[in-house]
Amino acid sequence: MKEMCGTSRLQNQPQRHYGITSPISLAPPKDIDCIQTQKLVEAMRPFGVFEDEEEQNHRLVVLSKLNTLVKEWILELGESKNIPPSAAGNVGGKIFTFGSYKLGVHTKGADIDAVCVAPRHVERSDFFQSFFEKLKHQEKIKNLRAVEDAYVPVIKFEFDGIEIDLVFARLSMQTVSDNLDLGDDSRLRSLDIRCIRSLNGCRVTDEILHLVPNKENFQLTLRAIKLWAKRRGIYSNMLGFLGGVSWAMLVAKTCQLYPNALASTLVNKFFLVFSKWEWPNPVLLKQPEESNLNLPVWDPRVNPSDRYHVMPIITPAYPQQNSAYNVSTSTRVVMVEEFKHGLAVTSEILQGKSDWLKLFEPLNFFQKYKHYIVLTASASTEEHHLEWVGLVESKIRVLVGNLERHEFITIAHVKPQSFPGNQGLHKQSGYVSMWFLGIVFRKVENAESVNIDLTYVIQSFTDTVYRQANNLNVLKEGMKIEAAHVKRKHLHYFLPAEALQKKKKQSMPDISKNASGLQCKRTSSDGSCLDSSRDTDSRTPYNSSSLNKISKLDTSTAERERNAVYQRSNGGNNREKRSHGPVPSVSKGLSIPVIDSKVQATVAIRTSGPPIGCTIPGRNTISQLGAYFVQGQHELSGTAVTDPKNAAPKRPYSTTSKGCHSPTSEGCPKKTRDGEKLTG
Repeated sequence: MKEMCGTSRLQNQPQRHYGITSPISLAPPKDIDCIQTQKLVEAMRPFGVFEDEEEQNHRLVVLSKLNTLVKEWILELGESKNIPPSAAGNVGGKIFTFGSYKLGVHTKGADIDAVCVAPRHVERSDFFQSFFEKLKHQEKIKNLRAVEDAYVPVIKFEFDGIEIDLVFARLSMQTVSDNLDLGDDSRLRSLDIRCIRSLNGCRVTDEILHLVPNKENFQLTLRAIKLWAKRRGIYSNMLGFLGGVSWAMLVAKTCQLYPNALASTLVNKFFLVFSKWEWPNPVLLKQPEESNLNLPVWDPRVNPSDRYHVMPIITPAYPQQNSAYNVSTSTRVVMVEEFKHGLAVTSEILQGKSDWLKLFEPLNFFQKYKHYIVLTASASTEEHHLEWVGLVESKIRVLVGNLERHEFITIAHVKPQSFPGNQGLHKQSGYVSMWFLGIVFRKVENAESVNIDLTYVIQSFTDTVYRQANNLNVLKEGMKIEAAHVKRKHLHYFLPAEALQKKKKQSMPDISKNASGLQCKRTSSDGSCLDSSRDTDSRTPYNSSSLNKISKLDTSTAERERNAVYQRSNGGNNREKRSHGPVPSVSKGLSIPVIDSKVQATVAIRTSGPPIGCTIPGRNTISQLGAYFVQGQHELSGTAVTDPKNAAPKRPYSTTSKGCHSPTSEGCPKKTRDGEKLTG
């Protein structure tokens, strides 16, 4: 730790400029920062975020063996394609790693993302056939499976205890040398789009590492932020939150703004910067570069669809993409709320009022909301269940989008963790998994009774899943999706007591608190706020204006969203009483009694089976789920019903160098890409 402090202090001398905006502060670390950083490291150790030397060496051995297998396979393949032995022996081939392992932030037991780069005589079909067969015959390789129809086709396996996701890229070169530079854009020329996607993971990872001022400080900060995001339930690209590469880019941006800070300070500044960031202004680590390869890139000046992305985080390698493509209005509001909570907690920690373990306390999701939707996926066999759960989970963000566009719903918050089904409720379903979505309903002015029918919202989601399953030829008899509206006091029918245990009040983010309660007062020396210096760099058309406004205490877009959503969610929560009535059945109609409610609202959900045209093998008729709906109520008062897309203030992108504006991000439904993996 002392060495780290010394290194950072040297950087206060004239240094390289990182990023497209000027640093906010070049202040070197103080002794207290070193102490706090060491305390942060010790707080993370119990969570298994650091591997020991033996485990690290084992990974190196496994990767070396895999690289040897690749070279052997390419040599054998060349000979089978009548390439002269002298030439076949020199064509090369190599394994490149990317993702958390390449960034140096992988945890104990984490998998390794890698790409097999091959010369031009090796086809993609060879990779999924002859190389797959070669892997089959390796004694230490287990759980081998190929996913050829994924957005980024991949072979998954376990090699001597290490899980590996291996993608494939075929270059238009005769040979692939061991010192090949994948950062050269010319490597992408004439490549298949799947190969470009496979290489993008390596190219983005390498570029991120090149764009941070201090790699060690970046890595430790990223470890802390990833652990925090997982503990708070907002780490999932698939479900509409952020994945590993997006978190890495946000941390890298923070490092660029505070190039000499240590991890303890950087974690606090991370929350400060992104709790005040004016989305949908994009996060950029470098100025996007032009290329004559004419590949599609993220650019709202050119692509109208890019203007509707609500939380753009742009990859630094060509072709630039939005790695946060799946984020919706609801998931962004949830994440910004968590940024504010993280800011409050870390400010207390740095002031000596708390310790770092408080930052990693899990979110008590089942106490946060008054209303929930329980989504159930069931199948008759374990094999079918694994396949079905994977497909359903990949589509849950579609349901979130459908719900947040409903006129009476302001927030739909899915918990990334799934739970095994309650066998008492699903006796006939076999293997069952459940997901829970917290719902915030819009309050209605002068309404005595409101009927909220979510049938269409749920049915359109289930139709999407069934059609996808049918198109992929994976729909089997016994595969079902069910949904129920459940109030918080009835969650104990679905979940074990330990999952519902109430945490201490102080460990929970106070969602009823005014936004200013989570803002730090402007101070001069304690390091808890942004420094007074401003970025005046005119080179960036995208986000310099956002940085200029971060430290102002006026209400930002994110805070207005937060207030509009959460200040209306607290009426009547404290008056709720726990019901100890009979266990409700989810197989038929259920009426939840009204308790202490001035105004009754009925939430109805009716779900049926697959849509017409989706056939299930072994049956002549379509399997129908039993129609049911669960009723509940909530107190309604306050504002009149308006379009939920108008809940958040509309804000165009900053003017670009071409003088173009993008319309608001909330005005258009998002399209979805199945199984999208932007960076490999």
